[in-house]
Amino acid sequence: MDLIMNILSKLGMTASILLIIAVFVLPQALRILREYERGVIFRLGKLLGAKGPGLILLIPVVDKMVKMDLRVVTIDVSKQEIMTRDNVPATVDAVVYFRVVDPIAAVVKVENFWKATSLIAQTTLRSVLGQAPLDDLLSQRDIINQKLQEIIDRQTEPWGIKVTAVEIKEVALPDSMKRAMAKQAEAERERRAKIVNAEGEFQAAEKMVQAASMISKEPIALQLRFLQTMREISSEHNTTTFLPIPIDLFSPFIKRLAEDSNKPK
Repeated sequence: MDLIMNILSKLGMTASILLIIAVFVLPQALRILREYERGVIFRLGKLLGAKGPGLILLIPVVDKMVKMDLRVVTIDVSKQEIMTRDNVPATVDAVVYFRVVDPIAAVVKVENFWKATSLIAQTTLRSVLGQAPLDDLLSQRDIINQKLQEIIDRQTEPWGIKVTAVEIKEVALPDSMKRAMAKQAEAERERRAKIVNAEGEFQAAEKMVQAASMISKEPIALQLRFLQTMREISSEHNTTTFLPIPIDLFSPFIKRLAEDSNKPK
C-alpha cells in the first residue's frame, strides 16, 4: 500500500486517475474466454447476445456476463425404484451425457439447466422403464437407451440442451426374483436336453427301420452283420468260444410257426 501511495505522489492528478482506472476498471472490463466457453452478455438487464471465444470487452457496472461451458458433461441419475409392466420390482440407475448447444437459451429459458435436465432424466427413466417388461429391460437395453435419449432430448431442446446419450448402468432385482429366474433357466435347460435326447432316439429309430427294410430286401446283409459281430467279439474277448449257427436252419421252424398262427382255431 505504501508503494502505491508513493507512486501516486510522484505522478500528477491525471496520471493518478488513469492509473486507478487501469488497476481497478480494466480487470472488470476485459474477459478472456477459452475455445469451449461462451459469454452471454446483458447490458442493464437487456440481452445483447453470446460472445467468444477470445477477448471480450465489457462496460463495467453496466454489462454483466454469464459464462457457459459447451463441453459434454455427465450427470448420474440416482437409483430409482420402478415397477415393470409385468409387475416386477427393480432398482435402476443411469448416466446422461449432454452439452449446451445454445448458450442464450440455456441462460434465459431455464433457471438451472443442470438441475432441470437431471430431474427430467429421473422422471423419464421411471416412466419409460415402467412400460417395459422385465425381459426387454434385461435383453433390449440398447433400444431402451435410445428411447430414453430421444424423449429427454425432445424435452430439453427448448433450453438449448442436446442430450447425446443415455445409458442404463445397473438393473438390481430382489433376491427372490433372482432365485425364480435361476429356477426358470434350469428348467429351460432340462427341457432342451430332453428334446435333444428325444430327437436322438427318433433319428435312431428311423435308421433302424431303414436298416430292417434293407435287410428284408437283401438277407445276405444280415449274414454279413453276423460275421462282423463275431469279429468284434473275438477281438475284445480272446478267451470267449462261440459256435456260429447259420440262420437258414431256423427258417423252417419260423415258417411253421407262421403257418400255425394263421390257421383258424
